[in-house]
Amino acid sequence: ISPFAGVWADRYSRKLLIVLSDSLIAVATLILAILFFMGKDSLWLLFAASAIRSFGSGIQTPAIGAILPDLVPEGELTKINGINSSVQSIVMLASPMLSGALLTMASIESIFFIDVITAAAAVFLLLFFLHIPIHGKALEKQKISYFEDMRQGTAYIRNHGFVRTVFVFCAFFFILAAPLSFLTPLQVTRSFGDDVWRLTAIEMAFSIGMMAGGIFIASWGGFKNKVYTMGLSTLAIALCTLGLGIIHFFGIYLIIMGLIGFVIPMYNTPFTVLLQQKVEPDYLGRVFGVLSMISSSIMPLAMLVYGPLADAVKIESLLMVT
Repeated sequence: ISPFAGVWADRYSRKLLIVLSDSLIAVATLILAILFFMGKDSLWLLFAASAIRSFGSGIQTPAIGAILPDLVPEGELTKINGINSSVQSIVMLASPMLSGALLTMASIESIFFIDVITAAAAVFLLLFFLHIPIHGKALEKQKISYFEDMRQGTAYIRNHGFVRTVFVFCAFFFILAAPLSFLTPLQVTRSFGDDVWRLTAIEMAFSIGMMAGGIFIASWGGFKNKVYTMGLSTLAIALCTLGLGIIHFFGIYLIIMGLIGFVIPMYNTPFTVLLQQKVEPDYLGRVFGVLSMISSSIMPLAMLVYGPLADAVKIESLLMVT
């Protein structure tokens, strides 16, 4: 849905798209909570609700990426994107712990209702307390068709030297990073043991590292040439991935996972800022829509190859090669 949502983010109010997608996610969760409360707790209902929530997130992601330059002065984009990365990491770290604690005291449908209430509060605050200027294209009468807008967005990406180059680089980066992203839990199970606390520990180390990295890049701002910051981060990720394939002591493995989490915001943040600075405002939605499609599809597709390979060769070997 992301490429289509990118067109919507350029044609219509980005604030309204975020509100509508959040509302869609909340309504899907509310219906699920009511059905569970009525005793209809079939597994397919969870899958259906997850699909609808993913659909809403796919609409929301390009709009959020494109809306920040409408809110933030250009010189503050690195700081705000870094803070945003830290907030997301805090949510990734705290949400499972909070949900687990709530499950010991309340039913699953009660937690669904809590999710709906927090989403409704977010929509209310966004609607009535946050003024976001509407970008130029959304204020104009649309003179071309939806699909012509999509075609123009694709042509813009293809003809924009910087965007085309970094998107190709990102595609290769995601292909090579797939084993790091998907196979490390399996590696831990095979090499260090299948204790649940070990899998929890690597997720916590990664999330804490990302949280610290987001704060660090927000404070530092990176090199004046943001490509150098991205290059340094890429080199650090490569060295850490190599280390995960070599290390046989779990304590050091955890430290390396934390370091990977720490340096990822130093790639993501300047990359996002460069897109927000170099892409014309009227094309930002379509550019972020295509980026969202690349980031969400390349790694799962790469795992069609890496998954069977992980049963044929050691995961450590895959990590060292990639």
